[in-house]
Amino acid sequence: MVVKKDAKEGSSYDAKDIQIMEGLSAVRKRPSMYIGSTDARGLHHLIYEVVDNSIDEALAGYCDDIRVNINKDGSIMVEDNGRGIPVAVHPKYNKPALEIVMTILHSGGKFDKSTYKVSGGLHGVGVHVVNALSEWLEVRVKRDGALWLQRYERGTPKTQVEKLCEAEGTGTTITFKPDPEIFETLEFDLETLTNRIRELAFLNRGVRITLADLRTDYCQEFFYEGGIKAFVKFINTSKNVLHEDVIYLEGEKDNIITELAMQYTDDYIERIFSFVNNINTIDGGTHLAGFRNALTRVINDYVKGIKSLKDPPALSGDDVREGLTCILSIKVPEPQFEGQTKTRLGNRDVQGIVSSLVGDKLKTFFDEHPKVAEAIINKAMLAFDAREAARKARELTRRKGILEGAGLPGKLADCASTDPKECEIFIVEGDSAGGSAKQGRDRRFQAILPLRGKILNVERARLDKILKSNEIENIITALGTSIGEDFNVERLRYHKIVIMTDADVDGAHIRTLLLTFFYRYMRPLIEAGYVYIAQPPLYKVAKGKADYYVFNDAEKDALMKEFSRGDSKPAPDEALASTTGGEVGIGTVTMKGVAVQRYKGLGEMNPHQLWETTMDPGRRMMKKVTVENAVAADELFSILMGDQVEPRRAFIETHAKEVKNLDV
Repeated sequence: MVVKKDAKEGSSYDAKDIQIMEGLSAVRKRPSMYIGSTDARGLHHLIYEVVDNSIDEALAGYCDDIRVNINKDGSIMVEDNGRGIPVAVHPKYNKPALEIVMTILHSGGKFDKSTYKVSGGLHGVGVHVVNALSEWLEVRVKRDGALWLQRYERGTPKTQVEKLCEAEGTGTTITFKPDPEIFETLEFDLETLTNRIRELAFLNRGVRITLADLRTDYCQEFFYEGGIKAFVKFINTSKNVLHEDVIYLEGEKDNIITELAMQYTDDYIERIFSFVNNINTIDGGTHLAGFRNALTRVINDYVKGIKSLKDPPALSGDDVREGLTCILSIKVPEPQFEGQTKTRLGNRDVQGIVSSLVGDKLKTFFDEHPKVAEAIINKAMLAFDAREAARKARELTRRKGILEGAGLPGKLADCASTDPKECEIFIVEGDSAGGSAKQGRDRRFQAILPLRGKILNVERARLDKILKSNEIENIITALGTSIGEDFNVERLRYHKIVIMTDADVDGAHIRTLLLTFFYRYMRPLIEAGYVYIAQPPLYKVAKGKADYYVFNDAEKDALMKEFSRGDSKPAPDEALASTTGGEVGIGTVTMKGVAVQRYKGLGEMNPHQLWETTMDPGRRMMKKVTVENAVAADELFSILMGDQVEPRRAFIETHAKEVKNLDV
């Protein structure tokens, strides 16, 4: 029952209660509305917004050189040689245009399509939002024969637009420092920035982008005259290609520019990355649908024309895309994005334009390059045969009542709840750890699925072979989503899928195998935020009747130093007596009365310890698996799990110094 309050009892709601957030105060009040979040992702988004402005100048044909610096004080500098933001006084607002652009929402030159025909930026919030969320920001503009400067603090101008000196050329330099009052972290990640800068350089051929980290004296230049053709070659670095030259198609219709680069490999997985105005459309859209339709149609038409084939098969989209690496990049004057993340293109006219252009040009290419066409057709025919085998395998498992959920794996200890939103499943390495987990769990909402050894490396297998793997079949059955053509995320039985493996080399390998499987065949589970990695402790430190669980050597050493300042007297020359026997703690601060146990496996923990440290929602630590950069993630899985040895060796040599705990 709803009881209506008397107006006198509650707080008033009158005209005076209506607030107008002036200037950029609304941005500071609700920053996540403008940049998505205030964590590391939102922090890096500030850089992307400023760089996107420079890229827009490049798209308009006025910029070919961009520099991004991570400064020692944590500030960022973005410099370009574009036209420079106008500094003259705006006739309507009686303020310098520069100040309007930097301080007023929804201001700028991108609303007039004669100034910018296309523009990028995922959120398109503009540099004024970066200004609002910065502790300070300085903008220097070269134009009109002079160098101009204005400084802001938390979005408020602190100086007028000042003419510093005479200067030649044009361009804009923005230096800003993110506001610690807004962001949860102020630490910029070089690898994250490198991936995005490299991507932009590939997508905008002829544009030179230099990234420098002055904290470490790192500097790298990204310049790709080959554009997206070079992008495809970069992705296929660690793969065996079926044809040496990358197929490249481009064209324009109704002011929509389409670029396509594609190359086939002997892999079993398709790698298609689509972009609209430099935005990675990870959820696809009409442009991707147009390309897929054209590819399937052209290849099937070509197969029908092969006289030696008396009964040509009807190849599916999956068949013709197996082993394909492709970059599809289009430029649209007025993109319409759909979905919560704004990463799916919705313009209806784009599908027909892309389909027609790709279809015509790809048909011509196949006619002119019959050997390349033959290699692609042979690959698709093998994929067709494998798909038929996979279909028969799925039908067999259906008859056994597996993929439809009628029967669950015998080793699965399911939970009592049937509400996926509160249910979680722990995929555990080995029967020993599985036994502890089953005894220690909360049976109401926690399910346990033990694995026997390492699962199949799906990076090197087709779907028909994958479906014959007992361990993978058990995972598919337990989750309830099916796989391949039948995959349906709506049937997922648990909204937390937790990978729980030992903290040793074998455990890391099993974790990588599982992540490869989820990324390649159940990626929507990762994108929806359903996949996690458990963080079991590495040590138990016992002092008196108290037990302390720590997750790395640094935490253990810090704890030992705390003890050394307490009642116990440190004995640096005495090794700690481990509760499992032997000596541990050599090279660390040690003392009497303290015992340290290093957990090599989850099975060494009793059920109570496993619950207390790793499974209790009130105390545990888990890492959510996310895909920040699809191209980088794809490359990493290919390097770690693919057939090529040299790229994997190079990766290990490059990152060897980053290893903190190594069990040999």
